[in-house]
Amino acid sequence: MIATKELTSSNIKTPINISSKDFTYNKYAYYKWLREEAPVCKGKFAVVNLYLLSRYHDCVNMLKDSRFVRNRTTATGGSRMPFPVPKSVTLLSQSMIVEDEPAHRRLRNLVHKAFTPRALTQLEDRIEHLTHELLDQAEQQGKVDIKEAYALPIPVTVISEMVGVRDTDMEKFRTSMRVLTTGLSGWSLFRTLFWDMRSSSAFIRELIAYKRANPQDDILTALIQAEEEGDKLSEDELVSMVFLLIIAGYETTVHLITNSVVTLLQHPDQLARLRERPELLDSAIEEIMRYNGPVHGTKLGYAVEDVTLHGVTIPKGAAVMPLLGAANHDPAVFENPEVFDIARTPNRHLGFGQGIHYCLGAPLARLETRIALKNLLERSPNLQLTVAPEHLQLQNIPGWHRYERVSVMLR
Repeated sequence: MIATKELTSSNIKTPINISSKDFTYNKYAYYKWLREEAPVCKGKFAVVNLYLLSRYHDCVNMLKDSRFVRNRTTATGGSRMPFPVPKSVTLLSQSMIVEDEPAHRRLRNLVHKAFTPRALTQLEDRIEHLTHELLDQAEQQGKVDIKEAYALPIPVTVISEMVGVRDTDMEKFRTSMRVLTTGLSGWSLFRTLFWDMRSSSAFIRELIAYKRANPQDDILTALIQAEEEGDKLSEDELVSMVFLLIIAGYETTVHLITNSVVTLLQHPDQLARLRERPELLDSAIEEIMRYNGPVHGTKLGYAVEDVTLHGVTIPKGAAVMPLLGAANHDPAVFENPEVFDIARTPNRHLGFGQGIHYCLGAPLARLETRIALKNLLERSPNLQLTVAPEHLQLQNIPGWHRYERVSVMLR
């Protein structure tokens, strides 16, 4: 965990800007102050004003409360987006991740088949082989950025094969993945919105057209055929689905593997414990998701009526973000929450969300992370960071805890 400064009411300014570097690097200190002093607090996300929830039970209740919806139009009567964007970007705002029932259930049922236990079991051998290939390459270098050399290629390869991308289209697909996962923040945001998203959308439409003419055994073909069999997925919905598959099947996994390496190396006692008891690996991954996982927020929810919580009234139409990272350190739920314990039980963390929007890609992220960590730790008994943990740079992306790069020595 990144070291954080001490915060008090005298040195905190509200609304809290969760887009700021100060918040990014001191989020855990902010979380503590919010839970104790302002469990419902005004915040700011770029140009959007919102309310922040930080206590565990408030976050869980909000994610299951029908008074909060993901579709902004339902709550405000306005457009889905709080500011004008090109059509290619509206496809992101129309995916099931920002839909409510019953539209959400219809879309989720269609894509869920890609993440069933049976479908994931078929991927295990492929992931096992892929991780060893990547480690063979990385070990020749000795010192690598574990994110770029290992964590990133695993889900890129897996999700591209699930979608059914041809080898000749892989570079375009990788570009689309970068646009969707790293281009929606900072100064690159405007280029992404008004240029890159248009190119990515056009590529996905070309891919859909190819799959219509050349059906194969992949999830995109299955979605197209479901449309033709009466589920009536429009082409725009298919594009949105591919965007969502990229995000659900890729983004969480890259950073969960990376954060796992950082967290274990920061806690050598727990790493040694895991090496001695490898059966604790699944439990360790759950604790990493709680303690220092990548997902710290959700897509914005909107109040469909005035909601009063802890004496603060959230007005109808207001945007709300449950801070999952804060909830995962709530001492009201987790004993000694600042202690990293790979055998923690129970561990009802919110690292994959809660309710109907529970992360679709969670089973795949767990599977890829388990195999990636097992093989990395077995093959690299002397694995270590090449810089002090406090010198690791974070990506300034609200709702996430992501490292820019993580340099390690494998041998």
